[in-house]
Amino acid sequence: MNSHHRLEKLLTNRKERTMGTSASEIFDLRNLYYYKSGNSFTGSLNGFNYKIIPGSDHITAQFWHGMLCSDAAEIEQEKQFSFDEAGFDEMIKWLETKYTNEK
Repeated sequence: MNSHHRLEKLLTNRKERTMGTSASEIFDLRNLYYYKSGNSFTGSLNGFNYKIIPGSDHITAQFWHGMLCSDAAEIEQEKQFSFDEAGFDEMIKWLETKYTNEK
């Protein structure tokens, strides 16, 4: 693959990551644009519940276990990340690590 094709593939992958349907290979997360538009997102996988909340200059991820919604549950951990592509990637890794370490 020549350098032009590698660059084209990289740009396509980056666009899919920011505009595609899921930003994570494990979780059903929305893309960065979804959160930049001011939307929160809550999901779960095998009893591991998570919520992503955008702020003005940061994005917050939290998780908990159990059957309760985020408003009624005891949040086990919460962490803020910078509200840019690097912070978004770091947030995804953090959530995926928390999930895989608890399996």
